[in-house]
Amino acid sequence: MRGAIMVVLTVLTAVLIWWVLIQIGPDWRGFTPATCLSTHCFCERPQGGALLLQPANALSSLGFVAVGWWIILGATGARTRALGGAATLWFGFTAIVIGVGSVLLHATLTLWGQFADVLGMYLLGSFTLVWAVMRWRTLRPALGIALYIVVAGGLIALLWLVPDTRRWVFAVVLGVAIAVEWTLARPMRRGVRGGLLLAAVAANAAAFGIWIADQTRLLCAPDSFVQGHAVWHLLGAAAVALSYVYYAGERR
Repeated sequence: MRGAIMVVLTVLTAVLIWWVLIQIGPDWRGFTPATCLSTHCFCERPQGGALLLQPANALSSLGFVAVGWWIILGATGARTRALGGAATLWFGFTAIVIGVGSVLLHATLTLWGQFADVLGMYLLGSFTLVWAVMRWRTLRPALGIALYIVVAGGLIALLWLVPDTRRWVFAVVLGVAIAVEWTLARPMRRGVRGGLLLAAVAANAAAFGIWIADQTRLLCAPDSFVQGHAVWHLLGAAAVALSYVYYAGERR
């Protein structure tokens, strides 16, 4: 049942995104272009005049939306877990924001689409880092929320002021978060399975390697529907799902 509801909600989200794009597109030339256009915005060749300029990259982004709804639908069973209902809902919401933002970027290749794309990654990266620090330092929820607002707010401000730093800043934040989680927070979590976290890290590492190969044109077929960046999206969504299952294993 949970899987069926997830599919329905993902489809409804996709329909809503499609409707929004129809209202403001498909001529995206009137908007400020994404800064990534200087490096061709990945391998997939933009389909001029189309509602989705990069259809493979846009549609694969829905993997994050599906994972986000799947996580949210599991919030009702979070009462006995350390990852409680509110944290579960926010974790799932950030995954949905990543997916929606990624669709907007690859559909429009605009600067506002690029901002929406990275916004979700910063929200999720901040959560991963703060959640690890909270367990490591045994912070109270109120202090953890305040820390999250500071970290996420700082990253979003940086994204607004210096958009070209977006990818590497996210990689640094995620790397630090994983290091803190594995070395300092994980030993204090009761019931978690470290192998799940390692699997999530492996999925992210593979995704990043494919992202580099796609970005540098090492592996590139511009007119194919099979795109390395699309694989990056799907592996990234899998990493989010694995991370959630890892967190959900911690008992109060």
